[in-house]
Amino acid sequence: MALRRIGKPAPLRRVKSVIAPVSAPLPIPSVQQTGFYYNLTPPAVRSGRAALAIQGGRIVGLGPSEEMAAQYPDSEIVDGRGKAVFPGLLNAHTHLLKTANRGIQEDLGFPTTLGFPEDIRALMSEDEENVFALLGALEAIRCGTTCVLEIEQDISHYAQGLEKTGLRLVLAEYIEDLDPEEARNGVYSYPQRLLEGGLQRSADLIETWHGRAGGRVTCMMSPATPETCSPELLQRSRDMAERYDIGFTVHLSESYDEIQAVMQVRGVRPTQYLHANGALGPRVVAAHCRYLDDSEIALMGQTRTAVSFNPAIAARRGVAAPARELQAVGCTIGMGSDNMDENMIEVMRTGLFAERVRLNSQMDPQPEDVLEWATRGSARALGLEEQVGSIEVGKKADLFIIDAMRPHLVPNLRIVSALVHNGQGADVVSVMVDGRWLMRDGRVLTIDEADVVRRAEEMGHSLWRRLLDRYPDVPFPFTLPPRG
Repeated sequence: MALRRIGKPAPLRRVKSVIAPVSAPLPIPSVQQTGFYYNLTPPAVRSGRAALAIQGGRIVGLGPSEEMAAQYPDSEIVDGRGKAVFPGLLNAHTHLLKTANRGIQEDLGFPTTLGFPEDIRALMSEDEENVFALLGALEAIRCGTTCVLEIEQDISHYAQGLEKTGLRLVLAEYIEDLDPEEARNGVYSYPQRLLEGGLQRSADLIETWHGRAGGRVTCMMSPATPETCSPELLQRSRDMAERYDIGFTVHLSESYDEIQAVMQVRGVRPTQYLHANGALGPRVVAAHCRYLDDSEIALMGQTRTAVSFNPAIAARRGVAAPARELQAVGCTIGMGSDNMDENMIEVMRTGLFAERVRLNSQMDPQPEDVLEWATRGSARALGLEEQVGSIEVGKKADLFIIDAMRPHLVPNLRIVSALVHNGQGADVVSVMVDGRWLMRDGRVLTIDEADVVRRAEEMGHSLWRRLLDRYPDVPFPFTLPPRG
């Protein structure tokens, strides 16, 4: 089935070309001053005045400032004094609508210990879905993220609003065919209607959105989890991904409940179940991977399956995934935020800390390692490595700029280490995707920030009140603020 490539990029501000003494990441002096040039590929550091030229949405020049200025004399000059430029962060696993759960679900484990028969997503109107999607996108932009893999049911309800943010998007319709009513009674039943409905929603999303906005929006398949997907759903999802020539993402080893259920129903561990049904491989992104045993780690490496390492949400759940072991056997490691949080700077920091604690190591991983995972690693996992993930001539101009002259970042002796150990979202001053500014000099240009924040605050209170009113007999461990 041929894909329909329709639509045009959102009308964002276009920069014909930008000259700035910058690189990836680069403490950027003015064009006249000398700085240093840092890159993710050798040679890592060199002296000299560096500049970056952007035209037509791509990086077209990288070299000495005078040379770039002479080559592109009519360009807009971006003053980089006191700034540092990084390749945009790619969030390889998130659920934007779960920003509505902030302050509640971070502290209740997974699966949640709340006893409600449904969550607040079931109560959301399309207007509320759009607002919370934009809230997540807003935080993502403000924290240097340029690309997200968004996984959710009925993404079509809010995809148009997300596209207008200017973010690079990978959209994946979350599908499963386990009957939830039967599952509550311990019965694992997989009705055909749920399977067909999920596959149709996926096909509709792909047909409508894959390749939109000049290729800035792409799609993936997303069968939900091993215990909620039948063999037929996994196999047909794989077949659909191959037919559309797209990637595939799945949650894996996220909880002990998942492992117990798959062992009970399938007789094997979740990774082995996925492998038996063609749901592992180099175009698959397996998220979480918290409780893999040695045999599963080996299988992940043998199939070259990519991993979205989501350390911040894992730490909230009191667990840490074996990222180093997975990397050692050949898995590509990307990074994701998952739920309630879109701050990829915090994700990198938590990943560094969690791995050092888990490995009982004072030095491994290094800040450069987690930056690699959150940029080029995520890009490779998402099938975007040829386009983004590093600052190189020919690649898309997806980047963010920080104010490096903050009290918690100076002296700028190792700017990557300073950002990972001490950086804050508020340090990000400008964000660019496809050569277009999404945020410049601290102002988000593609989202009405004040309106989204105000409405999300009102809607969040309303949603949780509605849930409590619908189920007054279900225990709730917190006291919500008084009705406004």
